[in-house]
Amino acid sequence: MPPIRFDPQNDLAPTSFDEALCRLALELKRLGLPWSPHVGCFAWDPDGRIRPESPFPNRVYFILSLPRFIDIFGSIEAIAERLVWLPTWHQARLLCRKLGADAPHPSGRLSPEAAADPAEELASLYKRLIIRLGG
Repeated sequence: MPPIRFDPQNDLAPTSFDEALCRLALELKRLGLPWSPHVGCFAWDPDGRIRPESPFPNRVYFILSLPRFIDIFGSIEAIAERLVWLPTWHQARLLCRKLGADAPHPSGRLSPEAAADPAEELASLYKRLIIRLGG
């Protein structure tokens, strides 16, 4: 059976990892955000090193089998070096708390600028982390 590709015209996006969000994640990586690749992480392959096409848009991959990624890159360290971690909303909130960038607004959102749009809210979390890391 041939693979059934994601159809952005008819399917709800499983992630909000568009090109702009991937670039923010790259900035987090450049600023030294630590990441140890593990099952359950999304990662961006900006250089197209992974040959099988991703089921997600923008060369975003989900680590379901860490041994498969080790087969491709050779080691966990190589995965972390060559891919860009895309923290989910939940992971980004936990990172904000861990790094002291968590300043909830009385509305219950992380900040007053956090939008109702999930992609914009995740971008807001990434930007908070960038500021906290010195960017």
